[in-house]
This record gives sequence, C-alpha cells and structure tokens, in this order.
Amino acid sequence: MIRKISIILIYIAVAILIFLYGENLLIWLQEGGTQFLLLTALLATIFALFPIIPYPLIGAVLGAAYGGLLGSTITWIGSSLASIIMFIFVRYGYQDWGHQLLNRYRSLAKVTILFEQNAFMTIFITRLIPVIPSIIVNIYSALSRVRFLSYAIASSLGKIPAMILFATVGNSFVNNPTQLLFIGGAYLVFLVLVYGLYRLWQKLASKKEELPKL
Repeated sequence: MIRKISIILIYIAVAILIFLYGENLLIWLQEGGTQFLLLTALLATIFALFPIIPYPLIGAVLGAAYGGLLGSTITWIGSSLASIIMFIFVRYGYQDWGHQLLNRYRSLAKVTILFEQNAFMTIFITRLIPVIPSIIVNIYSALSRVRFLSYAIASSLGKIPAMILFATVGNSFVNNPTQLLFIGGAYLVFLVLVYGLYRLWQKLASKKEELPKL
C-alpha cells in the first residue's frame, strides 16, 4: 500500500511542478540549441509523461526549433520513453489491483484475453492513431499480462508516424505554411491505409481461427 501511495504522490508532485513551470520550460525548448539535446530529450519525456501541455504542441515546438528530422527524433524519444516509464510504474505498483478489475466483469475479461493474444498488433495500430489517448493504452497494457518487451517495441514503432507529423507540422508552420495542407492530406491517406490493412488482418485472423484443426 505504501508503494502505491508513494507512486501517486510522486506523480502528483511532478505534475504540479510542470503546471507551475511548464510555460518557462516550453520557452526554453524553443530557444534551446543542439548542445542541449540530452536535456531537451529529458524535458520532452517529462512533458509526455505529464501532459499538462498537449504533447502535439511540444512536438510542433521541437520541430520548429530543431527542424523536421531532429525535432521528430527528439519528439519520438520523449514520447516513447514516457510511455515505457508509465508502463513500468503502473505494472510495478498496481497490476495486482488492475488484474482483479479487468477480471471482475466477464465481457471486459474476454476483451482483455483477446487483447493479450494480439497485443503487439493492437498496440501498434492504436499508436498509429493519435486521437486515441496514449495514457489509456499505457495503463491498460500495464494492467494486463502483455510482455514488457512486446509493449515497448510495438508502442515505440507505432509512435513514429505521429511524432514525425507533430514535428513536421511545427517546422512547416515556421518555414513553409503552404505544406501543411499537403501534410494533412498525406497523413489522412496514411490513416485510411492503416485502417484498411488492420481490417484485412482481422479478416485473415478470423478465417484462420475458423479453419478446422486436423
């Protein structure tokens, strides 16, 4: 119990600090140079872990400050590390409680079993769609029996397109605003393609389950 309460208190304390000093840190990110890349990546991780300021805005700031390529890399590192840290915190502190909750209702337990059986692809797909709250994926994955390595790889790979989008939008807004329409259209096509491939994967998986076992 002490461990669970301690994790919550630490999270709340850091969140309050980000709330109080987040604007100043955001200004520093805008003015930071390449000599502070490690510190910038650390701040990006903190902003992603405590989303007082929406992370797409952080990605846009990094893209404007460091360019599309470097800004995307820093944005991705920060977001990926934050998700992994959140996963570790929840699994270390609350998986016993969470597992009981997930198995309390039969329908939720069935969904969790399906999720665990297809964890890698499910996590990967949800990361490709930025409108799905990252914290929900983090917590649900940590409370389930998903393996840490599978989660870390699928989550980090799935975040790449969205992080590139955030940083590229920020860079284009500063240097070439006319590219924003093209970027939005390209990403929309990408999401439609991903959804189509996911539906195809679901159909193939269901047909495989229906095949009679010899």
